[in-house]
Amino acid sequence: MEYLPQDPAILVSSINMLLRDEEFDTLEQICYNFNREPEEIKAYLGEHGYVYSEEQKQVRPQGYNTSNPTPHGK
Repeated sequence: MEYLPQDPAILVSSINMLLRDEEFDTLEQICYNFNREPEEIKAYLGEHGYVYSEEQKQVRPQGYNTSNPTPHGK
């Protein structure tokens, strides 16, 4: 991957893949590798309904409850 995608859904998928496949340990490492600021990426994802979970090392939909695997506790 030469750059981080602009499309929010593809960006989420790409970040989660890079973290899952253990190419990077944190979102910050991914951002610095692709010359992006972590806060910029977090804000962009937030505008599109996603949040980064440090605990899970995963980008998830906003409102996702880690103790209940369904979004918004439904």
